[in-house]
Amino acid sequence: MNINNAEFIISAVGPQQYPDGQLPEFAFIGRSNVGKSSFINTLINRKNLARTSSHPGKTQTINYYLIENTFYFVDLPGYGFAKVSKTMRAKWGKFIEAYLSKRNQLQCVFHLIDIRHVPTHDDVLMFQWLQHLGIPTIIIATKLDKIPRGKRQQHIAQIKKALNIKEGLIIPFSSVSREGKDEVLALLDEMLG
Repeated sequence: MNINNAEFIISAVGPQQYPDGQLPEFAFIGRSNVGKSSFINTLINRKNLARTSSHPGKTQTINYYLIENTFYFVDLPGYGFAKVSKTMRAKWGKFIEAYLSKRNQLQCVFHLIDIRHVPTHDDVLMFQWLQHLGIPTIIIATKLDKIPRGKRQQHIAQIKKALNIKEGLIIPFSSVSREGKDEVLALLDEMLG
């Protein structure tokens, strides 16, 4: 799959703002500053359709991107250490929960985890919750370019151990070197049939 056509559609904070219709949706979730926006921009070959920031908590709404007029990428707010009030974090939590548990168009969640670190308590809870909901989930181990080649398998093993993954997909990914991009696009192709 090559993505040539992508456009921002809406920033939603609840179901009444989600796009109408039955187009499949692929959601992206992860800690604040894990690289969700960079991941999306890499997949769609654009520098900044999804806005990136060095400040955690930049994405504060559910952002919809229409891809090739046939499906949506859905960028969810980051969880974890974002420098926002507890009230705002609780609000995000509610609309993320509503989206993940009730959106029929959702096909798969790409759960982004920084490959450099052992998954946090929040990462583990999110992964367990996605499993509980029965949502197909693919782990994207971001920031691959920041660790030496010889240590990659060790870092992937620690993600598997922390999340208790016996089988399942972990795709190491770098928005700098673009490693992992073709694998993700091939998976999307497969899921879209």
